[in-house]
Amino acid sequence: MSERKVLNKYYPPDFDPSKIPRMKLAKNRQYTVRLMAPFNMRCATCGEYIYKGKKFNARKEDVENEDYLGIRIYRFYIKCTRCLQEISFKTDPRNTDYEIEAGATRNFMALKLAEEQAKREEEEQKEEEANNPMKLLEYRTEQSKQEIESLENLEELKELNRRQRAVDYEGMLKQYQPETADERRAREEKEDNEFIKSIKFSNPAAKRVVEEIIEEVVDEDSGPSAKSSRIEVAPKKPTDVTKQRTWNKSIGVLSKKPALANLVRSKKESDVQSTTEKSSDNVVSTVANKSNEERSQSTPSATGLSLLADYSGSDSDSQ
Repeated sequence: MSERKVLNKYYPPDFDPSKIPRMKLAKNRQYTVRLMAPFNMRCATCGEYIYKGKKFNARKEDVENEDYLGIRIYRFYIKCTRCLQEISFKTDPRNTDYEIEAGATRNFMALKLAEEQAKREEEEQKEEEANNPMKLLEYRTEQSKQEIESLENLEELKELNRRQRAVDYEGMLKQYQPETADERRAREEKEDNEFIKSIKFSNPAAKRVVEEIIEEVVDEDSGPSAKSSRIEVAPKKPTDVTKQRTWNKSIGVLSKKPALANLVRSKKESDVQSTTEKSSDNVVSTVANKSNEERSQSTPSATGLSLLADYSGSDSDSQ
C-alpha cells in the first residue's frame, strides 16, 4: 500500500532499459474517451433524437491519409442510447466544426447549408467575372442601376418629410410623457397667477362720504327766507382720500357714530307726541329768530371744527 504513494522508484545499479521487451501495438490504435455530442442528431435506425451536449463513452482514432495544413483529423464512435446502433463522426478543422459520417443524420442544418450555398455562388461569380469581361460589365451596370433606384427612393422620402414638416412630433411625444417636478411646479404657479388676475377686487378709493348741503327755501307767506339742510351721499374720490389722510394727521380722527351712540336715548311714544305738537307751534318762531340772528350777527368764516360741531349736532337732532 505504501508503494502507491511513492514518487521515485528504485533502479538497481545493473539496470539496462534496452533489455526490456517492447509491446507490439496496432498502427491505428483506438482510445476510449469521454465526450459530449457536438450537435443535434437523429439515429438512422430507430429515429431516436440525440441532443447537443449529451455525454458518451466514445472510441477515438486517427483518420489515415487525411489532414488539414498538418492538423490531424480524428474520428469518434458512439452508440445510440435506444438501439445501440454505432454512430461515427469526425472533426473538420477547415470549417471549425464536426462532420457526420454514418449511423445518424444531423438536424437544424438549413442555416449552415444556406450559408454554404451563398458562399459557393459568390465564388462562382468572382471566377466568372475574372474570366468573362462582358459579364463583369453587366454586373457593374446592374449595380449602378440599383444605386440610382435607391437614390430616387431616398429623394421621395425626403420630399414626404418636407410635406409633413408642419407636424410637431416632439410636442406630441412630450404630451404623452410624464411631467417632472419642476414642470408641475411651474404649471401650478402659472395657474395661480391666472386665477389671481381673474379676481376683481373692490376699489378702496370708491368709498362714500356724507356731504351736507344747505338750501334756502323762500316762503312767500312767512316773509323771510329759511335755510334747510339735507344730507347726500357722494362717492369718495382719490383726492378726497388723500385730503382726509392729511386732515387726520394734522388734527385727528373725527368722532364716529359708535362713539356717540351711547349718548342718544330712545324716546317714548308720549314724548314723541308732545314733541310733535310743540314743534308745530314753534316752527314759525324759530324761523324768524334764526333770520334775525343771521342778519344781526356777522358770523366768522367757517372752520373745520365749527363744521364738525354743526355736523354732529345735525346728526343728533335727526336721531
